[in-house]
Amino acid sequence: MDQRLLKNDNQHQNEDYAPIRDVEDNHLGIYDKPLPCFGCGIGWFFLLLGFVCPLLWYYATILYFGKYYHKDPRERMGLSANAIAALIFTVAVVITIAVIELQVKKSGIRGGYSW
Repeated sequence: MDQRLLKNDNQHQNEDYAPIRDVEDNHLGIYDKPLPCFGCGIGWFFLLLGFVCPLLWYYATILYFGKYYHKDPRERMGLSANAIAALIFTVAVVITIAVIELQVKKSGIRGGYSW
């Protein structure tokens, strides 16, 4: 080691230093905690569960536009995936209803009961 650095060591013995964090010190940071819902996060969990109940996609979209991801930025991608899934599902439902209405009008079938 360089001797110039060693002779200046006596100057710094009385000063306070901030200790470097120990490797074994296990203070968890805010983003070191596991995500909720089995570790995959609320967004991805709702995306998977949305295939069973699509209303969860809309709920997660509300969370996304309500900036829920400010609590934990790791949730942002999952919640935005729900917004995209909700948009695709809505477009598919609108197209399906439009096609059914056009077929009903074309065939001349009236809704309701005939008395």
